[in-house]
Amino acid sequence: MGSNFTGEGADDPRAIIARSPMRARQLLAIAVCVALNALDGFDVLSISFASPGIAAEWGIDRGALGIVLSMELIGMAAGSVLLGPLADRMGRRPTALLCLVLMALGMAATAHVTSISQLAAFRFLTGIGIGGMLACTNAMVAEYASDRWRGAAVAVMAAGYPMGAIGGGAFATSLLTDGIWRDVFTFGAVASAALIPFLLLLAPESVGFLLQRDRRGDSLAQINRALRGLGHGPVNSLPESGVKVRRKTSLHRLFASDLRRTTLLLAAAYFCHVMTFYFILKWVPKIVVDMGYDASAAGGVLVYANVGGLAGALLLSVLTLRLPLRWIMVGTMAMSTLMVIWFGQGQTDITGLAFAAAAAGFFTNAGMVGFYALIAASFPTEVRGGGTGFVIGIGRGGAALGPVVAGFLFQSGMGLSRVAVAMGLGSLIAAAAILSVPRPQS
Repeated sequence: MGSNFTGEGADDPRAIIARSPMRARQLLAIAVCVALNALDGFDVLSISFASPGIAAEWGIDRGALGIVLSMELIGMAAGSVLLGPLADRMGRRPTALLCLVLMALGMAATAHVTSISQLAAFRFLTGIGIGGMLACTNAMVAEYASDRWRGAAVAVMAAGYPMGAIGGGAFATSLLTDGIWRDVFTFGAVASAALIPFLLLLAPESVGFLLQRDRRGDSLAQINRALRGLGHGPVNSLPESGVKVRRKTSLHRLFASDLRRTTLLLAAAYFCHVMTFYFILKWVPKIVVDMGYDASAAGGVLVYANVGGLAGALLLSVLTLRLPLRWIMVGTMAMSTLMVIWFGQGQTDITGLAFAAAAAGFFTNAGMVGFYALIAASFPTEVRGGGTGFVIGIGRGGAALGPVVAGFLFQSGMGLSRVAVAMGLGSLIAAAAILSVPRPQS
């Protein structure tokens, strides 16, 4: 069979995408998803860049600040639960558009808040959009790419998160040099709104989604429109045996005797490591300001943490091609603990702080990327989606809890060095849990 599938009648449109060379339109659609994930990376960290200014303007203590820093993380968990399933019913593209609108509105409103309660509420709203967007972009990229390039495309999409934190963070740092913390959120709102036309013009609906839903009279036309949007020719008819609407994975299956231990250990490992990861991402700017540096310098240190995170993610992806993932993850978790503790010992100058933050970001973010591969490899095909959703959903509880726990540890009188030890132990506990995860059955 040749590589040109145009007009091949009842060819499964998914097979056309899976087997054909990647088209320029596919690359553009994936690039839009990378940009959306980069926007997520900036939006999640925008409150971190702004936190020194928020604390100074309203005089709130570290315990209250920790709660504010966690609000969009709580929103992300809610968004994943509420909007993730919506993408399977309404479509990836319209759900992503809804999430983008929520993010733009939430960021714009945050720039004009007049109280801490308003700030927390609008950060929660923004988090709902971010959580739903994460669910959409992962599915969209996997369904846009061919079989050969799917893994690489998803990896590049995941790397968009630290890219957005780096690029957006550098711009936010320049805003803080001459402006106020509210400018960070105004920039985020403008960037979110600017991506709406790119999503509408360059990212068609997923062919896989269109095939799996209940067939309608215009299904063939819609699928051909999506194929053209990805640079492929149309088909004349659809396969007789269409893919049925997906069933929801039963939690009972995830807790059956053969999977219970895997489910619980992976959820515990991810939860604990995410607490360590978000301690670094959320508290670095405030910690640096408390050491006597200005807000723009603190933002720069956070940018370096994300530069390290991007490097760690890329290196881990390469290492998994040659080394066992389980042992890479154990080593990464151990180094994550050591580097977070090292950051907490304090440095003599801003350069030393940036280097220590980059080292901590390198290992904590590499661990985050590795978890996606480890989770996918640990669950059998029939429960992989439900298992992944459950583990990451539980983990986002750790994301929300990490900054809060650190805030109350600071407020209790613990110094940075002791708080860093306590928060760094999350990755070490994760390493022990990973070692205990049963190996998947062949």
